[in-house]
Amino acid sequence: MSDARAENLATSQAVSLEEISQVAAKLGIDNSHLYRVGDYMAKIKPSALRAQQAAGRKPGKLILVSAVNPTPAGEGKTTNSVGLAQALAARGERVAVALREPSLGPVFGIKGGGCGGGRSQVLPMDEINLHFTGDLHAITSAHNLLSALIDNHLHFGNALGLDPRRIVWPRVMDMNDRALRNVVLGLGGPLQGMPREERFDITAASEVMAILALAEDLDDLKLRLGRILIGYTKERAPIYARELKAEGPMTLLLRRAIEPNLVQTVEGVPAFVHAGPFANIAHGCNSVIATKTALGHADIVVTEAGFGFDLGAEKFLNIKCRSAGIFPSALVLVTTVRAMKMHGGVAKKELGPRNDAAISAGLANLDKHLASAKDFGLPVVVSINHFSSDDDEELALIETHCAARGVACAVSHVFADGGAGGDELAGHVLEALNGETPSPRFTYESGDPLEQKIGKVVRTIYGGSAVSLTKKARNQLKVIDRLGLSELPVCMAKTQYSVSDDPSAVGAPSGFTVTVSELRIAAGAGYIVALTGAMMTMPGLPRIPASEAMDLRDDGSAVGMF
Repeated sequence: MSDARAENLATSQAVSLEEISQVAAKLGIDNSHLYRVGDYMAKIKPSALRAQQAAGRKPGKLILVSAVNPTPAGEGKTTNSVGLAQALAARGERVAVALREPSLGPVFGIKGGGCGGGRSQVLPMDEINLHFTGDLHAITSAHNLLSALIDNHLHFGNALGLDPRRIVWPRVMDMNDRALRNVVLGLGGPLQGMPREERFDITAASEVMAILALAEDLDDLKLRLGRILIGYTKERAPIYARELKAEGPMTLLLRRAIEPNLVQTVEGVPAFVHAGPFANIAHGCNSVIATKTALGHADIVVTEAGFGFDLGAEKFLNIKCRSAGIFPSALVLVTTVRAMKMHGGVAKKELGPRNDAAISAGLANLDKHLASAKDFGLPVVVSINHFSSDDDEELALIETHCAARGVACAVSHVFADGGAGGDELAGHVLEALNGETPSPRFTYESGDPLEQKIGKVVRTIYGGSAVSLTKKARNQLKVIDRLGLSELPVCMAKTQYSVSDDPSAVGAPSGFTVTVSELRIAAGAGYIVALTGAMMTMPGLPRIPASEAMDLRDDGSAVGMF
């Protein structure tokens, strides 16, 4: 077991958890607003936020945590989000952290657990990383209910005239399984359904997941579910989920899943962990309901957006904030020495030895994301996530670089020391919050043509020069225009390892062209997905999956998941 995983395991086993009603009480949430799931987890009923709004409580301030383009191992956004919240709490602030739910695919694949690490975790980690409160299972079931209704409709006469060749709604499962990316179903004769091609996506890429994460309440959820585009007739007329009367039973399956989950950090800070759309193939943010519930009860809320600023933060700002009417007051941009080396051209196996030249070259990637944050008008604090292998001189290179640009910077020791290791970072963040509150600013206007929106993201956020749509994507653009959906925001699906659509183009490449291979309509979620490069919506397991290290002890505790 690696040192980091051993530290995670030791920490999670050593912490004495507070009963969940005590955690809720820190935010003024009464027991009557809790739907308890055991002693240490609960769902928060809608009545909690309504009570705060009725009392006229002003929402707290939002801090967004993002990062540079990560190495394959990740740079520690969740760990820094949790550690920052703990550091703010130690300074006497009424604070909460709002995070996404882990997906089983990455947990058992390359990533392992998704709850932070060391002294900056959300707990109980084994429950959160596995089935938690059942949200992802409910989303999977609701999604596949619609799939079953579609094929059932075809089997019993197809009164809507749905063309089996033009069905765009896939099936999903919450696991990495490359063998299901493209399948044929309905084989076995007339009683087994109509044979047709199908695909599977991972649940985190499901439009139902995106809808749940963006919905304001149950009524909005039901409305959005009814707007899901399932396919077309032979005459190319669109058919929506509401025409199969699917939105009612799908909402029924999601009636508890839409309620945000409350847990706690290692140091007892309230943590809202809810919804988990991927950031490289979806919009990468926790739910609007969880964020607003946290803001309604805390003075400061720390939240994160998946992967680097070019993916998670861009979508958080251009999609989630635009939809929900919220906007962060400050941005924390996480970087690491190893990430700067990688973006300076060092191979993964050679990230350990000191290499000042590579760090200096890799800082161009940090600068690109700092410039993007400036375009949104956000005050920025850089957090250098400390690893035990880091050299003081290497850290100083990054600190000096930030100081020369007038950017606040702190080395974060939250993995090893929890909140105490993030005190300097917390101080810089509080200074940023005391400044002028930024006004909402977006990369594109809602009325911009879709291709223009994509172009603005590519040029402003990625640093590219042009966009190329394949013939397939251009034909899909015509359909989008015909259906009157071109005013929807764009959700860019691309590699997380580069600001471009080429994962090998590290640093801050420029002058490149981004190729859009496909445009998918997510009318229920309220955006258009633009797939670039070789993006897949069903990941595969690596050669040596993380699951090989996992097991169950005789006492029932988990092994190797951390």
